Amino acid sequence: MTHSKFMPVNKHEMLERGWDYVDFVYIIGDAYVDHPSFGHAIISRVLESRGYRVGIISQPDWKKPESIQIFGEPRLGFLVSAGNMDSMVNHYSVSKKHRKTDAYTPGGEMGRRPDYACVVYGNLIRQTYKKTPVILGGIEASLRRLAHYDYWSDRLKRSVLLDSGADIISYGMGERSIAEIADALDAGIPVSELTYIDGTVVKMKDRDSIYDAEFLPSFEELKADKRNYARSFYIQYLNTDAFNGKRLAEQYSDRLFVVQNPPAKPLSVAEMDDVYDLPYTRTYHPSYEEKGGIPAISEIRFSLISNRGCFGGCSFCALTFHQGRIVQVRSHESLLREAELITKEKDFKGYIHDVGGPTANFRHPSCSRQLEHGVCPNRQCLFPKPCRNLDADHSDYVALLKKLRKIPGVKKVFIRSGIRFDYLLADKNREFLKELCQYHISGQLKVAPEHVAGPVLSLMGKPEHCVYEKFTEEFLKMNKKLGKKQYLVPYLMSSHPGSSLKEAVELAEYCRDLGYMPEQVQDFYPTPSTLSTCMYYTGVDPRTLKPVYVPKNPHEKAMQRALIQYRNPALYNLVLEALKRAGRTDLIGYSPKCLIRPKRGKEEHKEYTRPRKKKTIRNIHKKK
Repeated sequence: MTHSKFMPVNKHEMLERGWDYVDFVYIIGDAYVDHPSFGHAIISRVLESRGYRVGIISQPDWKKPESIQIFGEPRLGFLVSAGNMDSMVNHYSVSKKHRKTDAYTPGGEMGRRPDYACVVYGNLIRQTYKKTPVILGGIEASLRRLAHYDYWSDRLKRSVLLDSGADIISYGMGERSIAEIADALDAGIPVSELTYIDGTVVKMKDRDSIYDAEFLPSFEELKADKRNYARSFYIQYLNTDAFNGKRLAEQYSDRLFVVQNPPAKPLSVAEMDDVYDLPYTRTYHPSYEEKGGIPAISEIRFSLISNRGCFGGCSFCALTFHQGRIVQVRSHESLLREAELITKEKDFKGYIHDVGGPTANFRHPSCSRQLEHGVCPNRQCLFPKPCRNLDADHSDYVALLKKLRKIPGVKKVFIRSGIRFDYLLADKNREFLKELCQYHISGQLKVAPEHVAGPVLSLMGKPEHCVYEKFTEEFLKMNKKLGKKQYLVPYLMSSHPGSSLKEAVELAEYCRDLGYMPEQVQDFYPTPSTLSTCMYYTGVDPRTLKPVYVPKNPHEKAMQRALIQYRNPALYNLVLEALKRAGRTDLIGYSPKCLIRPKRGKEEHKEYTRPRKKKTIRNIHKKK
């Protein structure tokens, strides 16, 4: 792994390389950061390793067609990505208010990419280059590859392939499919004939030419009945595995079909190493220095990606659709090489910020059969209980962490990716818990029980609350044994499908008993291609088609959020209203079990709103 030049970002840099053309022009909604935490860096380096020339156009002015013409017409095609986030999530909070900053833009400036960036960039290209192949990739295209519910417009949208004017989508983690697309285009095969590549979505005009496919309800049928959308979504959900996923087809008219080919096969350890050993510069393009650099790099610059994929199966997470459920990992040798490279960077202070991925403590597939037969389509590895075939073993991860700690110049190795506590408990050996508490956290560990109410947890795909309580007990016991005072900080979510005010009150009572009021609470955010978003839109669980209560009214959502932060005086009236609506006026009073005092007069309310001593994180488990 050696330092290399950045990909050219303008014609001058292209000519400096001795090039008079590029094979691909890569249009990205993020700033150009040549680090393997950024999808555009991986794809451009993979193509470079295969001999292709790639020019980067970062955050073009979408109102000016000339902004994507600086390299001229590429020899093979345009690559388009909205960036590391869906552009709408990047721009708007769950309450649909504009965010103030963009961590993926120079200086954190907001507004440098359009809403629905893939669609806008695709049409921008088509204004000038009518026939040049356009390939969409990245998380926005991946999760909008078929008809999908769009929260921000509150309607069902067509596949992004159609609205963008693009020719093909490389969905998921695209190293395999982009290489196959590039080689086919280089061989002179027209993009219209690239209908067979795993990990891609294409347009087709003739139903008879779509072979070996399961046909989903048509777009008209989806619009006519939300239950059709729920059925269609669940078929898609059951076909996200690379080994047993079927080809799926969605009809838009008599002469227009969108076809999703099966997912690309997961990368082997050697292939993962090859991808992460490519010669990244590991930082942002120097042209951004003047504006203060790219904020997003601060957390990932000294972090290591050890795995991808997740078999956790949380309903509100899109990883099943994007990275898949089969865990893929890098070798210890590859990670140690990168760690040693990190220690040589001038700003390194001795701290590796993270060693993980979607879930830090997943370092191998959940069972031995997956790499031959794939994951079980209609069963989860951890939910509702850990599968009897689950291989819960942290020994490889522990061995890796021990090696990283021994690297000269490394003072501490943190774990900041999510820990699946139910998977940790499924491992009978507690060595990882000991190592985690002793070496890899500092004062507190953030974990995500999300809720406490059984019906909500079930819809979330999360374990029963008693499992989290068991983990809390073991965590505290281990820290006591080690002579450490460390604490858990639980992430909690309000307004998830299935959560009425009754369940929200239950969560508030849990916070009361814990002696903890979270400073921030995450409202459920309906992002494309998650089970929870399908529930939000359709009002049914797509797995069973049973009705699900969905809190959509902004005022009710504000009450649910206020209940979790009931100690905040500014939220008193919302909490009072919520408790009355939920029929829980027993929690309004003076006993220790009450959430708030009654509002009887000005003096009484004045006494309530007097600032209280703030609960610190060290008091979270005081009553345990």
